[in-house]
Amino acid sequence: MLDEYDYYLPQELIAQTPLKNRSDSKLLVMDKVTGELREDVFKNIIDYLNPEDILVLNDTKVIPARLIGEKIDTYAVIELLLLRNTQGDIWECLAKPAKRLHEGTIISFGDGSLKAEVIEKKDEGIVHVKLLYEGILMEILEHLGTMPLPPYIHETLSDQSRYQTVYAKNIGSAAAPTAGLHFTNELLEKIKEKGITLVYVTLHVGLGTFRPVEVSDITKHHMHSEYYILTKEAADILNNAKGKIYAVGTTSTRVLETVRKNNEKFVPCSGNTDIFIYPGFKFKAIDGLITNFHLPKSTLLMLVSALSSKEKILNAYDYAIKHNFRFFSFGDAMFIK
Repeated sequence: MLDEYDYYLPQELIAQTPLKNRSDSKLLVMDKVTGELREDVFKNIIDYLNPEDILVLNDTKVIPARLIGEKIDTYAVIELLLLRNTQGDIWECLAKPAKRLHEGTIISFGDGSLKAEVIEKKDEGIVHVKLLYEGILMEILEHLGTMPLPPYIHETLSDQSRYQTVYAKNIGSAAAPTAGLHFTNELLEKIKEKGITLVYVTLHVGLGTFRPVEVSDITKHHMHSEYYILTKEAADILNNAKGKIYAVGTTSTRVLETVRKNNEKFVPCSGNTDIFIYPGFKFKAIDGLITNFHLPKSTLLMLVSALSSKEKILNAYDYAIKHNFRFFSFGDAMFIK
């Protein structure tokens, strides 16, 4: 039941800004079987990894997907969050307030160099729009859009790159894969020097990752689908793994478990996944997970609970709260191994 995944978090523990140095975050290491906890610093993650282990990272790149504009007829202010490019210049968006929109509505942004025409209105604030512009869309978004920070972050992000992993490459996310924010290029080099292989997958984070669960019976929750890619190179390395496979983040986990769900081994593929991982799920792909601390009642909290147990995870969260760990996107990290 949904209420079983609730916990109390003091507001002051919600990280509002990133630390000056990415890898200075605190790290809570948890044995997934015993629940034993150990406190450390993220830069020491290398001490918990062995030669021949594999770290799987999500190389998606966040687009400046939050746009504030106005309807060209009434000048009503409309916020659009670009979630997914479905085809051509058609985008699935989260609109606020969606009730002001209807098919044919045109929203203008900034100097009018970008407009959005609503072509379909769906449930839960979702609309499909056609973007109207001249030139290169990503350059226009860099000028008019802002990083789509979660609503619990109230501070302005002075350096937009801090909501981006240092290895971000494939443009298309509406949110950052935040477990990866702790890595620096220097730390990644040290990890490789120890004989640990880095493997990159792509999952463009969309509504499926951060849409709240609104049904008391969690098995009735429907995940929105998100686009993923597993290359042949990545599949080959994973199939020949001699050490353990550790996912960096719940998004990397969802890619790997999606692929292995219907296959005896990793196969190169791409497509949309709506996999929902909660306790009772049988993991086939990963041995452990590097992740942040997640919101109460969220699908992400359910995923990490599935890797260990709900009781052990909530006990770890209780420890983190009592020891002033920082929570959520810009917060500290856990290594469940």
